[in-house]
Parts: sequence; structure tokens; C-alpha cells
Amino acid sequence: MTRERLVPLIVAVALFMENMDSTVIATSLPAIARDIGTDPLALKLAVTTYLLALAIFIPASGWTADRFGARTIFRAAIAVFMVGSIGCALSQSLPHFVIARFLQGMGGAMMSPVGRLVLVRSIDKRRLVDAMAWVSIPALVGPVLGPPLGGFITTYLTWHWIFLINIPIGLVGIVLATRYIDNIRAELRERFDPLGMLLAGLGIAGVAFGFTALGLEGFMPTWLLVAMIAGGAVCIGLYMLHARRTPTPVIDLSLFRLPGFRAGVAGGFVFRVGAGALPFLLPLMLQVGFGKTPFESGLITFATAVGAMSMKRAVPTVLRRFGYRNVLTWNALIASAMVAVCALFTASTPVLVMLVVLFAGGFFRSLQFTSAMTIGFADVDPARMSRATSLAAVCQQLSVSTGVAIGALTVELVLAAHHDSTIGARDFAPAFLLVAGISAVSAFVFARMSKETGAELIDRPRVSAAVTSQPENQPAE
Repeated sequence: MTRERLVPLIVAVALFMENMDSTVIATSLPAIARDIGTDPLALKLAVTTYLLALAIFIPASGWTADRFGARTIFRAAIAVFMVGSIGCALSQSLPHFVIARFLQGMGGAMMSPVGRLVLVRSIDKRRLVDAMAWVSIPALVGPVLGPPLGGFITTYLTWHWIFLINIPIGLVGIVLATRYIDNIRAELRERFDPLGMLLAGLGIAGVAFGFTALGLEGFMPTWLLVAMIAGGAVCIGLYMLHARRTPTPVIDLSLFRLPGFRAGVAGGFVFRVGAGALPFLLPLMLQVGFGKTPFESGLITFATAVGAMSMKRAVPTVLRRFGYRNVLTWNALIASAMVAVCALFTASTPVLVMLVVLFAGGFFRSLQFTSAMTIGFADVDPARMSRATSLAAVCQQLSVSTGVAIGALTVELVLAAHHDSTIGARDFAPAFLLVAGISAVSAFVFARMSKETGAELIDRPRVSAAVTSQPENQPAE
């Protein structure tokens, strides 16, 4: 196997470990709670702490990779994630478990953006689409495999193995990274921005934690969550003012001036709201609403992963045939429609129909994820690539958190409107329709792209000078 194929696979395996671990815990919370002497609702703190660590440490990933080398940080991230996993397996109390999850989040925060940085600095741009297709699979497969795998392990083994299985995977990843990944550093290392890191960390953490916790009834007083979100928003505003006066901000918002980055990241943010909510809403509807077991639910939702994997090899061909703007615009509508169709599912819907819809949804979402990811880096010069990967990762995490928060809040509001205390199948349809509608709005962002954007990534001929002279918000037909 060639090095250009091995590097994406190494990164993909590490990201798969991270993505699956963040969801595999969900079906095991009751068993963990019994063993450590607490209740499952309290263990939601462990889930939100993981997201909090991601939000805080992702902005520093690019700078640390430039300072110490991408391979060094990638291996260290895997090692920290493994230590956190061992800590989770050995936890005997809620505080211990929360601290261990925070360590896992620290490792995951570095693992994901630095892994993508390894790709964009190691792989030729003409092969980047194919490489990113491999890396996008863990984000789709992990959330689908997580719940049924967690239920299976907890039922037939013990919940401790959910975390212990990360150890051999992590060790293999460290060995392969040492052998096949170069320790690439930026030629000109930038100064670190501690004040920006503090403001961005507090801002992102406040908003992400606050919105995630909104769906947890009785977890925290509503006024405190609102204050946390407002405080986070204020910190984000202060950071934006700070970033304008800082030559090397920890999160480079000026990257949004690049048309490709603006379209890929901003449009991808809106689209991922629906995609991020789906892995949360669908298993819950199948189990709570339709009465299916976690294992049955997992077998049905696995069709999404199969659809995603089947699209992997077709992405370059589709992009070369239709171009980035057409694919991202129209596919956003198609993929969003697949999410909306889930609102029509009932307990009597044939499983085969569900499988077909979920397969198609995974197929088109995979195309959207890969296309948006690659176009986001098309205009970024090598000197700013690390900051671009960090900002893209932060936006991705926030979008998924936003999707889960909106989906959960919608179900709760519908439940309250029905004056019912028990969640039923009918309570999920409005949530699917809302997040699908939000995702569809991303089509307007992609439609504003220039027709030639991303041409160099897919070997498409550029359009004429007459077209390139047009304003970027008025693409040629």
C-alpha cells in the first residue's frame, strides 16, 4: 500500500476511535452509574465535559503542531486519549469519571484537527479529495456504530471494555504514525496568543456547554444556563475585538475572507446542524418511540454508515462532473430532504423502507461532508493551514452541539405542548423537520460560490476571464 493511502488510513483509524468513543458511552450510562454510585442523569456531566474539553483545546492544536511538529502532537494526542480511557475504566466515583472524560476530550481536541493538518500538509492537493473521503468516514460511522456496540459490550461483557478497547487501537496508531508520518512543522512559527486562547476557550465553552445542557431537564437552573451562554457570547465578542489587533490570533477569523473557506466552513456549519442532530434523534426515536432494543436500533441506523462508505470512491468523479458549486448547492437540499423524511417514520414503517432512506441519507451526507471539507482549504496558503484546520474543527464541533441542542429542545417543547410526561413517537417529527430545514439553508451559502472555486482540486478547467471578473457573490450561470 502506498504512503499516500496509508497516511489517510492512519488518521482515519485514530479519528474513528475518537468519534466512536464519544457516542458509545450513551447506551452504557445506566450500568456505569450503578457501578460508581450515581444516577445516569448525573453522568450527562461526563458527556458535556468531553465536549467542553474539545471546545477549549481545539484552538491551540494548530499552534502546538507548528511548534512541536504534527507527528509529535498527533502521537501525544493519542496517548492522552488512551490515558483518559484507562481513567474512565478505573473510575470509582463521578468526579473521577468526569476528570477522565476531560482528559479524553483534551486528546480528542488535538487528534482531530492535527490529523487533518497531517493530511493537508502530506498529500498533494490533487489527491486531497480522495484522502478526505477516507477521513470523513469516521465522523459518519462512529456515531452510528457507537450505541449498538456500547449496548452489546455492556450486556455481554462489562462497560469497562468500552474504554479499554481504545488501548490496542491507540498503540497501533502511535506505531504507524511514528513510521509513516513526517514530523512536519511550519517554516515560520508564530507567537502563541494566551489572551485569545482564554477568551476563545471561555466563549466557546460557555456557548457549547450551555446549549448542550439546555436539553437536560433539571440539570442546571435555566437562568444559569442562559447566563453561561450569554457570558460565552460576550467572551466571543471580546475575542473578535482582540483578534483584529493581534497579528497571530489563536483563531484566525480573517480566514472567512477567503471565498472557499467561507463557503466550506460557514455553509458546512449550517448543514451539520441537521447532520449532527440525526445520530441523537434517530436512535432515541427508534428505541423510546418505537420500542426497539438498542441492538435493533443500531442495525437499522447502520444503513447510514453503509451509504456513506459507498459514496467514498464516487466523490472525485461527481465533483469533476458537476463542480463544487453545483454539488454543494443541490446536494445540500437532497441530503436535508433525507433528514426530513425521517419525520414520516412510524412504528409500522417497514424496516426495508427505513434502510433505503437511511442508506440514501448517508450517501448524500458523505458527499456533502467531503466536498465542504476540501473546498474549505482550497484557497488557504500553507503558512495559515494550521489555523484553518483549527478554526474548521471548532466550527464543526459547535455545529454538532448546536444540532443536538436544537433537536433535544424541540422534542421537549413538543412534549410540553402535548401536556405529556412520556416521550412518544409523535414527539420527534417536528425536530426532524426543523433541523432538516436549517440544513437546507446552507444551500444558499453554497450557491453564492464562484463557479470556478475548487477547480484546481479536481482537475477541472477554469472558467473564462469574463467570468472570473464577476463579483464572487454573483456567480456566473
